[in-house]
This record gives sequence, C-alpha cells and structure tokens, in this order.
Amino acid sequence: MNDYSEEIRAYFHDGLSRMVCSNPADRSEPYRRIIFVRKDKGFQQECHTEKQVFHKNMTADEAADEAVKLFGTHMRQLNLTIDAQGETVNVEYKISKGGKVFVTKHKEAAPAKEKQLSHNRKKNYLISEGTDVPPLVDMGVFTKEGKVVNSMQDKFRQINRFLEMVDDCYEDLPKEGTLHIVDFGCGKSYLTFVLYYYFTEIWKREVEVTGLDLKEDVIAECNLAAEKYGYRNLHFQVGDVSLYQGAEADMVVTLHACDTATDYALYHAVQRNAKVILSVPCCQHELNRQIRSQELSVLTNYGIIKERTAALLTDAIRADLLTAHGYKTQVLEFIDMAHTPKNLLIRAVRCFRPPVVKRQALAEVERAMEAFDVKPTLWKLLQGNSEEKNNDGQE
Repeated sequence: MNDYSEEIRAYFHDGLSRMVCSNPADRSEPYRRIIFVRKDKGFQQECHTEKQVFHKNMTADEAADEAVKLFGTHMRQLNLTIDAQGETVNVEYKISKGGKVFVTKHKEAAPAKEKQLSHNRKKNYLISEGTDVPPLVDMGVFTKEGKVVNSMQDKFRQINRFLEMVDDCYEDLPKEGTLHIVDFGCGKSYLTFVLYYYFTEIWKREVEVTGLDLKEDVIAECNLAAEKYGYRNLHFQVGDVSLYQGAEADMVVTLHACDTATDYALYHAVQRNAKVILSVPCCQHELNRQIRSQELSVLTNYGIIKERTAALLTDAIRADLLTAHGYKTQVLEFIDMAHTPKNLLIRAVRCFRPPVVKRQALAEVERAMEAFDVKPTLWKLLQGNSEEKNNDGQE
C-alpha cells in the first residue's frame, strides 16, 4: 500500500474544511466514524460510537497527525472536502480488501457550493449567512440582504445543528430515485422548509416531503408558503399521527411531537422501514404518570426529579427499542441546555444489527420497565411487530 501520509497531512494546511474517517478496520474499533471539521483556530474532532459522540478541539498539526494514524490502521476510508481558489473538491481515499488504496477526486458543481464553507471560516455552516433561503427571510431569521437577525442567532445555530445531523446520515439514504420524507407534528414547519431546501438545493435530489399536524390553520398557512416558494413537492396535511396511513418513508422526522405522538411517529417509521429517523421528543408525560419504584424511590419521591427521570427513561427506552428493531441509534444533544431543557435528539439509521445486540437492547428495556413499573406506548405498539418477525423466523 502506497504511503499517502504527507498528501493527507498537507490538506489540513491547504483548504480542508471537513474530513470523514469511516469503515472501521474491524469490529473491535471503539468508533464507527471520526470527523474533523475546520474551526477558526484549528479543527474539531467528532468521535462517534454506537450511541455517543465525543468532541475534542485540535490544532491543524494535531488533527493531521491523528488522521494519518487512523487511515489504514483503524479506518479504511477517508472523505475530504477541500475549498481552494474558489472551488470545492471532494477527495476519497479507500482501501480495498487486498490492501490497495484507491483515490478519487472530483469538483463540485457551482450550485452545490452552498453546502460548503462561506468565506467566513468562523462559521462552518451548511446554510451560511448570505445564502438566499426565502423561508428563513419570512421567518425572521435572515434579513432581506441575507444577514442573520441578531435576536435569531440561536435559532440560526439550531437550524444548522439540525442540518449537520441530517448531513451525517445522508449517505445512509437511498442514492437514487425520489426520497420520501414525513415530518410528524410539523407545527409551523420552519425546519421542514429548511429540510426541503437542503435536499433540493444542496444535494439536488428529488424529494416528496409531507408535514402532518392537527392544527388546520397552521397547515393552511404552511401549504400557502410552500406554494409561494415554488416547493412543489412539499405538502402539509391535517391529521392525527396515531392514525397516519401514508405508504413510503425513507426518512421520518418528529420534532417536539407531544408525549405519545412521538411514539406513534417512531412506530410508523419502524413499520415502513425508514432508513433514517430524527426525533426530538417533547412533553414526556406518559411515564411520569406510571413510574414508581421501591428500590429506586429516591428518583420518584420528588416531583421535579421524578419528571426528569421519567423523561430520560422514556427516551432511553425509545432508543433501545429502535436498536432492538434494526437501527443504529444515538441520543445526541440538539442544542445547548441554556436554550431549552428539551435538548435531546434521537437519531436512528437502519442497518444490520447482530441478533445478540437486538436481544440485549430489548432485555435492557424489559429490565427498566420492571424496575420502574412502566409500559410505554412504543413498546406496546411494537409488540405486534416483534411477534410477526418471530413467526417468520426472523430476528
């Protein structure tokens, strides 16, 4: 295998904006993916395990040393995004089973450059300041000149944080054909509009996006807005999440769907074999009404502690149930706790899960349910799903 160390190292000092190290050399590797993202004074390293992400700030030299050490020893693939001389170049290094390194390079078409860094490298955003996104102007996030409104800086960062989480699992979505996306409990839908923009303008993909919510006036306004922006494949409809009858769903999004509405959304995603699930739960009342424990009463004796324990237990059970049904699941921080206590995002990607992993996840759920005497809605909904799979002889 040729030594590409110096070539890779040089990119960290010559326009590299992002590097994704993936395809672990073997199953013993602790991280599934390691990402380097350029920041104002160096790089931020993101180390992704099955359920967690660890961050570390590094200088360019430290990041380069780490990347060189990873490639070929721990990771078998590198994907680099290079911004230089007004052009964006994507470079891929991939090691074959025979140990040969294949290197491919291609320039991005001009419209796709919106996905990359703006001239201000301090803000490594997928939608950068100055980008023409009409919905964000109407929502008051951008001025007509494309500047971020000062009072909306937190919202601007939240939008980009969400897109980063989508971007990280883009490769897990179908590569060809129309992508079908459902947003359960879409509300006023500012992130639904942004999601549509991301897929159609940044990735140039054909998408069919459906937003579902109970509020008729809100849905009417959203449909008028989609028509105004020319978003012909973005539609909103009035409906109860629990009664949803739609067919396809490559991606399911549920952001702040209240209480058990999140459970029904996750259930529909599993039933439709959605490739990617992004869920920010809200108002987890169900287990707060059920939870009790003699052995762990210290967590249930005090109102606010009981409420927070119930919320965390709800999301932990949801995450494990998704794992038990064939998803690689992570629970991530969506936005800083200073902005809202509803700051967790469950991200699940459908992939091969060894039977032992699925059984362990389900066993964890059952032990937690017994310890706290609870029966969450998602568990009850998925019982039939599990029984059908068992009857078919599948894991």
